[in-house]
Amino acid sequence: MNEFVASEIKNNIAEITFGTPKSNSLPGAILEKLAQTILDEGAKEEVKAILVKSEGEKAFCAGASFDELLSIEELEASTKFFGGFAKVLNAMRNCGKIVVVRVQGKTTGGGVGIACGADYCFATKDSALALTEINLGIGPFVIGPYVERKIGKSQFSAMAIDADFRSAEWAEQHNVYHSVSDNIQEMDAKLDKFMQTLASRSSDALALIKKVSWEGTDHFNELMPARIHMSASLILEDSAKKNIESIKERLRAK
Repeated sequence: MNEFVASEIKNNIAEITFGTPKSNSLPGAILEKLAQTILDEGAKEEVKAILVKSEGEKAFCAGASFDELLSIEELEASTKFFGGFAKVLNAMRNCGKIVVVRVQGKTTGGGVGIACGADYCFATKDSALALTEINLGIGPFVIGPYVERKIGKSQFSAMAIDADFRSAEWAEQHNVYHSVSDNIQEMDAKLDKFMQTLASRSSDALALIKKVSWEGTDHFNELMPARIHMSASLILEDSAKKNIESIKERLRAK
């Protein structure tokens, strides 16, 4: 599978799909394209809502691309990379349309951010999630405000510190997932019905629901430069590179 972001409009719903070969982990180019595609589709008058999903039936998203993290050697490039995650989440928040996210499997790091950036999120019971950035030697700083908005600061801090997986049931109880199904087929049946219903709703009403549900988040823009710098500077340290290499070795050995 090649890296891609694709979009199509079906029955007033913009379906955006992203995919990369390594568990749908996200390199900078895909982050930039995903953010722009969300904004472009959101600007179309005929679009009532946006569905964001990833390719395949396994991991939803493994967060940042390890290969790209290892290749970054300068703060400017690092800042641009982590800024890509901020762009995606900002696009989800500001596109003006309801954003629904489909999570079909485990998700970590930035993938958790995308799930938390959703206005409504469908998942399967296998869709455990974890903030694993501390394993690399960084933290979930960029996605933090979006995750905190859903689960609260205390739970966010705990996830960031222990890096353990939480179950899909936990994620539903803590407002990340709004619908959890036993399998992908059941999830997609519920999702299709839900999107058809959204397509029949008032565009103006949906836009206002979007607006009021994100009230009080304008300060996210002010937080981002410092949050991006935290991750961008930490990932340049030798210890972080060694951590990533070690994790890659363990994954290869499986």
